[in-house]
Amino acid sequence: MNVVDRYLEDYQVGEVRRTLGRQITEADVVLHAGQTGDFFPHHMDERWAIEAGLGGRIAHGTLIVSIAVGMTAGDVNPQAMSYGYDRIRFIKPVFIGDSITVKAEITEVSDHPRRPELGRVDERVTVTNQDGDTVLSLVHLYVVNKRS
Repeated sequence: MNVVDRYLEDYQVGEVRRTLGRQITEADVVLHAGQTGDFFPHHMDERWAIEAGLGGRIAHGTLIVSIAVGMTAGDVNPQAMSYGYDRIRFIKPVFIGDSITVKAEITEVSDHPRRPELGRVDERVTVTNQDGDTVLSLVHLYVVNKRS
């Protein structure tokens, strides 16, 4: 990873980053279940998932959020820090064996409402599967130091 100093003034609405694909594996799902304690049959029991009409085991939504955010984390920026996530939507299920790609677009650059030395950057994160279907959408919020 590179260390890149980007201040609020360096961000532009409309900037887009795109990732390469990543396949979701059974190991991903099993490890996430163990870490979170979410062993619901939707994720762990193939027969149950098929009989429930799901078409097979589906990955945890929180797993896909974690992987998608990790896929967009390329450079370390000491001038910015994650402030949280808004409007998280699990639009379509992600199945074991699906490949996902991520698009991250800057949608807003603004002053921080309470801290004049900081700004805020909103980034729309859209996750698609191998068929081009949107499976997840969220807004990643950052607080960013101002240059001055």
